[in-house]
Amino acid sequence: MPRVVILNDASVARGGATGLALLQAKNLAARGIETVFLAADDLPNPELAAAGVAHRHVGAAPLMKAPRRVAATRGLYNRQVADTVARTIARHDTPDTVYHVHSWSKTLTAAVFAPLAPVAPRVFIHAHDFFLGCPNGGFMDYRAMRPCDRVPLSMSCLGTQCDKRNYAQKGWRVTRQMILARTLPKDAAWGGILMIHPGMAPYLERSGYPAAHLRTLRNPATALVPERVRAEDNRGLLFIGRVEAEKGIEDLIRAAARAGVPLTVVGDGPLRDRLAAAHPQVRFTGWLSRPAIAAEARQARALVMPSRYPEPFGLVAAEASLSGLPVILSRSALLAAEIAERGLGYACDPRDADGFADLLAGFDAMEPAEIASMSRRGAAGTAGLCASPEGWIDDMLALYDAALRRKGAPIAA
Repeated sequence: MPRVVILNDASVARGGATGLALLQAKNLAARGIETVFLAADDLPNPELAAAGVAHRHVGAAPLMKAPRRVAATRGLYNRQVADTVARTIARHDTPDTVYHVHSWSKTLTAAVFAPLAPVAPRVFIHAHDFFLGCPNGGFMDYRAMRPCDRVPLSMSCLGTQCDKRNYAQKGWRVTRQMILARTLPKDAAWGGILMIHPGMAPYLERSGYPAAHLRTLRNPATALVPERVRAEDNRGLLFIGRVEAEKGIEDLIRAAARAGVPLTVVGDGPLRDRLAAAHPQVRFTGWLSRPAIAAEARQARALVMPSRYPEPFGLVAAEASLSGLPVILSRSALLAAEIAERGLGYACDPRDADGFADLLAGFDAMEPAEIASMSRRGAAGTAGLCASPEGWIDDMLALYDAALRRKGAPIAA
């Protein structure tokens, strides 16, 4: 049975990647697997101790909370992280130890990979986003508000201001990407780059990662509600997520208004106050607890995820479909083709104002029997959009087992 060392930016979940890292730690420990959770921060998490997970800290502050000058330098390469990880490996490494890196771009930095290089065959790197390849992490031109097809760090990439802030920030991100290329050599014998959707492969291969290193490990998801949502009896659309431009919220509000369809927005973000003031017909709830989100789902006819960028997974779409909610999502989302092909909802182009509005109006007028069929297909849970929590751990352990059969040598203390 392996020992697993999980490395992650944070100890407390404020985002999807950390939530999955914590879920992994608790589930591995529940199976009797010795698990260490090494976080960059210094925050306690009593749940880890209660689950039998050894919790270690680097003690570094998140870059967002550091003074600008400190963040600008430490954000490129955090020496404290490299030293702590190296000490952890020297002290605890065995031929049966596996290292699993989750979120790293916010505090760990690319420094986390340098000390892991000597045990690369037993190292798995979870690609929750595209920061392994793209300087801004999204293969998104935030100025043009459209997906980007440039080769990362090519002349075309370097000459394009695609960052949310300014070109100076783009330059900083490019520098960080160059450091990543040195600390994470793409041709090293890593145990695997774990993609949360197979559609990530072309983006990562464009970034120089060999196809042989890429493995698909779909995110686990569970239904928002235990019983099927009777979507056919409802009217109204539901959006769950960050209220920001790249999530397509403005496109959705315009299309829903033109279609005459009620819209509820669950979430918060920089655009919320302005949009709520400008569109009183839209119901904004802010962030809600999971039971409260379930209550909103029970009243909706469909979930809409109109992201403008190539969303790698979209957990909320999988959760909604398992609940029996049809899903309407942007064609740029990697789940879009599967949702449409498997009769679970529709793909849309949120930038096509007329087409998007027509789709929403047509869905609103659809026969209840068609909606019910779509709802039942999703609630059946057979579409393969995601893994179950147990199946996710099973697949992960199978990957570990394959790596350990190759028996990477331990590091001497």
